[in-house]
Amino acid sequence: MRSIRIILILSLITVFGSCEDDFLERPPQSQVTPENYLQNEAQLASYAINLYGVFPLMESYQRDSDTDTEADRNFDNRYVPGRWLVGENGGDWDFGNIYQCNYFMNQVLPKWKKNEIAGNPINVSHYIGEMYFMRAYIYFQKLVALGDFPIVRKVPAVDLAGLTELSKRAPRNEVARFIISDLDSAATLMQNFGTSGKGNRLSKQVAQLMKSRVALYEGTWEKYFKGTAFVPNGPGWPGVEKTYNQGYQFPSGSIDGEIEYFLTQAMESSRTVADQVTLTPNSQKTEVAGQSFQDFAKASDANPYLKMFSDVDLSKYNEVLLWRAFDVGLGVANTFGISVQSGGSGYTRGFIDNCLMANGLPIYAAGSGYHGDDFLTDVRKGRDMRLNLSLAEPGQINILYPSALNTHGTTVAIIPDIMNLLGNHDQPTGYHHTKGNNYDGANYGQFTGSSMGSIAFRGVEAYLNYIEASYEKNGNVDGTASGYWKKIRERAGVDSDFQKTIAATNMSTEAKNDWGAYSANALIDPVLYNIRRERRIEMLGEGFRLNDLKRWRSLDQMINTPYHVEGFKLWGPMKDWYDASKLTYGIGDRSTVSDPARSNYLRLYEKTPTSLVYDGYRWTMAHYLNPIAMQHFLITSPNKDAAGSPIYQNPYWPLKANAGPTN
Repeated sequence: MRSIRIILILSLITVFGSCEDDFLERPPQSQVTPENYLQNEAQLASYAINLYGVFPLMESYQRDSDTDTEADRNFDNRYVPGRWLVGENGGDWDFGNIYQCNYFMNQVLPKWKKNEIAGNPINVSHYIGEMYFMRAYIYFQKLVALGDFPIVRKVPAVDLAGLTELSKRAPRNEVARFIISDLDSAATLMQNFGTSGKGNRLSKQVAQLMKSRVALYEGTWEKYFKGTAFVPNGPGWPGVEKTYNQGYQFPSGSIDGEIEYFLTQAMESSRTVADQVTLTPNSQKTEVAGQSFQDFAKASDANPYLKMFSDVDLSKYNEVLLWRAFDVGLGVANTFGISVQSGGSGYTRGFIDNCLMANGLPIYAAGSGYHGDDFLTDVRKGRDMRLNLSLAEPGQINILYPSALNTHGTTVAIIPDIMNLLGNHDQPTGYHHTKGNNYDGANYGQFTGSSMGSIAFRGVEAYLNYIEASYEKNGNVDGTASGYWKKIRERAGVDSDFQKTIAATNMSTEAKNDWGAYSANALIDPVLYNIRRERRIEMLGEGFRLNDLKRWRSLDQMINTPYHVEGFKLWGPMKDWYDASKLTYGIGDRSTVSDPARSNYLRLYEKTPTSLVYDGYRWTMAHYLNPIAMQHFLITSPNKDAAGSPIYQNPYWPLKANAGPTN
């Protein structure tokens, strides 16, 4: 495993650098899977690493877009009931990557049990553990998208009857239990973090962290959707329509027993990881407008937390449990730096207002010291350092690189390009992100790309998972959770006394900014809310937000009450940053910004009355799960009649292509 980093870099050329997702959907071709393949350690390692492409790239930390945290210029159809339609084909109902995993298992496990795999036994076991992890990770994606899903452990025979039988959907809690079982196998077989390539390959700790993620997801989903069609045996659950799911019995005896099981698993696995992870320190140093680059470069180097999100070599950070390496010199580059400079999305007013003051108080609390939001400089003053480090203001050092060589780069942050007049600095909300910005221009090049690493798993998630799971299960913040919470806040430069924050929290005010203030259309208590707030801020842009909102059932309130996505306070002093002739409103499709009569804050999607979300975002229950395309029903039905398929559609989605939800 000494050369594992080199293997990873070279594999990135064909896997991570490719835009062809279909490659990973193809079954192994006969010419690369002969009888003598998967016989030794090197072949197992190569096969496993070719599935690392399932992990998303952390490109400029914009993966919370289309939620209440980040917004891009175009609205998402999931917030326009009737616009998201059942597809004719494709979608999430596919088994390409699952086939890859099962092929490996079917070929390797019998040989392994007979000691017929050549190589170091420890490494052989590790690579088998990686494949258990991969199958679990892929299945979790199916659980999130579709809920109930077929559990397939073997490579099926290619006959329609057999494939149809395998299409029977297992209840979602059974899918989650299957995922946890695979992750337990992965953790047993894989080596510890630090042994397997300095974080470039999976480890026991990543499997345990993933287990806590899966268990927390399913435990909270079943808690908040209990008594609905979205859980097994709930009223209207479509699974009962099929004979194979009728009379289903929970392994623990009841849905309450399942909730208890999953939350317990989440607590135990997250604590195991958290106690082995040291959080990367935050020196609280950040750059201010007008500061020289030389001064800031020193400050940046002195702030490991800031640098962790944009460094080239992430092996030095104990908190980073898995990351992707890139190397321009080897021809394996990314466009992270360019993406940060060019933007494309921005933070919402809801997120900005949700961030605490450094003294631990919400901005609206008496004595908070909030400076207002007339200017971006004021917004950042005295706030949670995570906001300071992630939010740009005009005049900040952006990148030390001649802009003539990088058309997407600027040496300093510009006035927010809210109308995208420059074409490549799209900053639609006015609150432009800088998380993941590497300030060393040597890491950028218009033609060569960037060598910045990409985080896949970060250990702080284990802290957050334990805090939430323990409170959801036991209704209190125990000593372990309290210790983890204080460490997170201390690093963030926020008063570690979270009880002070809880006491000052007004839920009706928070509900204006944060969808997570609700579960099932009811406001939650201030303790749980602040646990969710911590998660929202710490994991900003890392792709957790939408999944969290779904498992918390935090979107019901928009069924009847629309939500208006807002950006910065355009209609205040900052309007003078712009040419007044270009700030047009109230003139139909020629309007460039929203009317100040609607709000002093820029409303991205409310410039023209013809916008489908001119009156705000709305929700429908069907959108908590994705629809299954009609193709899959028809090919598994003996009579080519969708109703005769063993597959059943998700709640409130029709058995009809190009149709919207029934509710």
